Amino acid sequence: MDIQRLILWLVFSFSALMLWQAWEHERNPPPALPAQVSTPAAGKSAPAAGAAPGAAATQPAAAGAGAEAVPQEAATAVAAVPATSSAAPAGQIITVRTDLYTADIDTLGGVIRDVALAKHRAADDLSKPYLVLQKNAERTFVAQAGLIGSGFPNHLTPYVALPGPRSMPAGTDQFDVVLQATAKNGDKVEQTLTFHRGSYVIDVAFRVTNAGTAPITPEAYFQFLRDTKNVGTQSRFAPSSFVGPVVYDSADKYKKVSFEDIDKHTADPAKKLPYTPQDDNGWIGMVEHYFVVAWLPPEQGKVERRFYTTKLDNGLYTAGVRFSEGAIAPGATGTLHARLYAGPQDQEALGKLAPGLNLVVDYGMFTIIAEPLFLLLKFLHRLIGNWGFAIIVMTILIKGAFYPLNATSARSMAKMKLVAPKMKALQEQYADDKQKLQMKMMELYKQEKINPLGGCLPIVVQIPVFIALYWVLLSAVELRHAPWIGWIHDLSAPDPYFILPVIYAVTAYLQVKLSPTPVTDPMQAKIMQIMPVAFSIMFLFFPSGLVLYWLVNNSLQILQQWHVNRMLTREAERNAAKRR
Repeated sequence: MDIQRLILWLVFSFSALMLWQAWEHERNPPPALPAQVSTPAAGKSAPAAGAAPGAAATQPAAAGAGAEAVPQEAATAVAAVPATSSAAPAGQIITVRTDLYTADIDTLGGVIRDVALAKHRAADDLSKPYLVLQKNAERTFVAQAGLIGSGFPNHLTPYVALPGPRSMPAGTDQFDVVLQATAKNGDKVEQTLTFHRGSYVIDVAFRVTNAGTAPITPEAYFQFLRDTKNVGTQSRFAPSSFVGPVVYDSADKYKKVSFEDIDKHTADPAKKLPYTPQDDNGWIGMVEHYFVVAWLPPEQGKVERRFYTTKLDNGLYTAGVRFSEGAIAPGATGTLHARLYAGPQDQEALGKLAPGLNLVVDYGMFTIIAEPLFLLLKFLHRLIGNWGFAIIVMTILIKGAFYPLNATSARSMAKMKLVAPKMKALQEQYADDKQKLQMKMMELYKQEKINPLGGCLPIVVQIPVFIALYWVLLSAVELRHAPWIGWIHDLSAPDPYFILPVIYAVTAYLQVKLSPTPVTDPMQAKIMQIMPVAFSIMFLFFPSGLVLYWLVNNSLQILQQWHVNRMLTREAERNAAKRR
């Protein structure tokens, strides 16, 4: 395989991937969803054993229950809570403000309805904060929690908000919002939400006081309810980030659960979902491009937990975890708690919160290469203070690291250009004898001391690095709305005036012209000339940070090729002078 065939193969493979994903996006658009949640009317049958509280009664058991079915009285108690919007009492919205976000909490169930991030702006309107959780006419994506057990409050139960601060008091690093309810049997339940300064973590705890004469063992659940809408701004021509539930435990590690997986399991409960339903560790979350929300149960003591994902009968999905922390004696108070993270995919912060939480930043199969590259990019940003210039410097460093390989490749290709006239003569002479032509070309390579694969192998070695860097630039939330210079106000968005793609097209055309690769096939020559135009058209829709990387890389390649061509030309002239 010669160099031009390798390049064409890589280009066509990459282009095919882009076109396939664009076709999938058009063929399977996100389903139209109702504006608000609808739940079974009162009087309908109870949810299936193992289903999340509030799940549609017509749905099969949620993954995670398996043989350990929820006691019937617990399911009945949950179903007994008024479910229809007309029957359910209206809740009071409590607005909470911290230094990083504003959150709206509904006293009806203690549902966290909205979380607006102060340091991250909406994709379609930079004047508005990004809503990592939201409940409105267009979106449903909320965090819910409750207790399973006879008469215990859940996310459909009215709570009473106790007096207290609603923003961070001066001189403190945290504050509590306390909601109170009473179970049917008289047990007192307090749901406490603790907010921290400088953190996207919300601690959610249920304090249960046993007012009876026998021990009780309440079970808590923590879940997300959301639609399938993707609010990201990715181009349909770029590989799309995963949107949906994720589950992590020490046995299976990080598992994505697509909405299609849940649909298939709903249609056929015998189909296995990609995660282990029950374990003594792990967490569950929902991810979308740049952001993640996750319920993090306590890791101390290896609390047994059950994960579940459920499709409701109204186009919405739940993903959650349920567990108990032991019996509560009469007159005693017990606590069930979990942490909620709702914020950006900051790898450093996520890695400190829970094992495997940093894996939500998904670099694919080249993660082992991508992570060091991201650390390098972050280090350069700390030195330079601008992500665009950090990308440029990192590209130069990577290009420098591969200079020996690139020089070898360029030199081999340049030598092939020098013998191009001889190769063309052989092709004309042995046009009707392909076997003889191959033999003569190999003799020519040997005579001129040319390795025909010398230009291919260095490129193959660098491919994983380039792909890993591509995913780093595509996935890093730090580049979202990060400016570079002048007209580039967001390195994660396409160039608004298409200046970078046009400059790239010029450099790509120059690279083809300077390339010493002898393309003798007219069809291949035309394709090589069309490549800059094709790539430039795709780059019109790519994030400008990625286009900047390719532009700098191309410019450096042109300089290197010009240097090698100039050096080999001088060598050829000296050799010719010696022969005279």
